[in-house]
Amino acid sequence: MPTVYDVPADLLIKKLADHLRRVPQITPPSWSYYTKTGSHAERPPQDKDWWFTRSASLLRKIYLHGPIGLNDLQSVYGGRTSVGYSLAHHRDASGSVVRKALQQLEAAGFVSKQQGKGRVLTSKGTSLLDRLSNELFEELQKTKPYLSRYA
Repeated sequence: MPTVYDVPADLLIKKLADHLRRVPQITPPSWSYYTKTGSHAERPPQDKDWWFTRSASLLRKIYLHGPIGLNDLQSVYGGRTSVGYSLAHHRDASGSVVRKALQQLEAAGFVSKQQGKGRVLTSKGTSLLDRLSNELFEELQKTKPYLSRYA
């Protein structure tokens, strides 16, 4: 059975974000429409549904690297910022964005905390990601069999 490792990340995140739009516990906060995703970003995201994409990406990251803590996730979603004439520096992503998204994923039952280690997927979250990656894999098999390593 194919897992998250076997399907392209961008297609899985898009499919997972579409699924998360239907989950009632995951809703963008009121401030998410005008906030930046971190101090390294110059503008807010252009995509109006970026909250669901970020939540889906967080689920995938936790699946691949869990247990993973908030500081590690902030570092992963951070970026480079220019500092005048000197070299660019890394800036972490917004802690509030990552924290609120994780809290909503916990409320939905996809993620849980491990004391002192970070966030891990629950069985519900793991089965969701495995099911969606299996569906995506079968769709790719029908349309583009050369993308599969099992073909």
